[in-house]
Amino acid sequence: MSAGIPPVVDRTAWQAARDELLVREKAHTREGDAIAAARRRLPMAEIDAAVEVTGPDGPVPFVSLFQGRDELLVYKHMWHDGAPFQGQCEGCTVSAWHMRDAVYLEARGVSFAILCEGPWDEIAPYLSFMGYTQPWFSVRGAAEPLGGAMGHITVFLRDGERVFLTYDTTGRGTEAMDSSFALLDMTPYGRREAWQDVPDGWPEGRPACWYWRTDEEGSGGFTETSRPTPQWTRPGAGPVDHLGRHAHHH
Repeated sequence: MSAGIPPVVDRTAWQAARDELLVREKAHTREGDAIAAARRRLPMAEIDAAVEVTGPDGPVPFVSLFQGRDELLVYKHMWHDGAPFQGQCEGCTVSAWHMRDAVYLEARGVSFAILCEGPWDEIAPYLSFMGYTQPWFSVRGAAEPLGGAMGHITVFLRDGERVFLTYDTTGRGTEAMDSSFALLDMTPYGRREAWQDVPDGWPEGRPACWYWRTDEEGSGGFTETSRPTPQWTRPGAGPVDHLGRHAHHH
């Protein structure tokens, strides 16, 4: 047998092991439901609904992003000023690429938008290159919770013309948007990252997030010849030799 693969048993033994794990999975699901119930009971804080954000039609009041719906979920996307497409944030690309469509949110009365700290004149050609059709807006210069720290999922509730902040999460909290992670966690080798707990003798993991960027040959890692992984699927995305990043905007 090859090294670094699970032990082989008959289907009866497999089913018994699978059923044993299912007990833990169900408990995990129920705890997630209980946490979601607590999340619904959080208080909320009012924000200025009239703060202007900039989109394809110029500056618009933030409340317009609700598109008439009661709830709004946004992802806050980092930006490297002046960098070429391949120099933009690979982690934020993971989330934005996974959320190219929000029809199931909208069907539940939740609008979706991406708030980006970059200037609109740089954002617009990037959206065209990536093929993104979701609503994006520049929040350059805006205070938190619209501007400020990026890489967050933030949720708002509208009551008439008033807008309230209800929830915010970052770090691994944003994995809710990134369905590939949960699917990878169902596979034997998982995310193939070094931090994972794997049996002795299994393939050594690589640095976290290694597959966020790949080079022309498909090798993962952060190098001058890499792009955020989905970019290789875009028309005209050829080889690169620099990231062209300037100092990060704050």
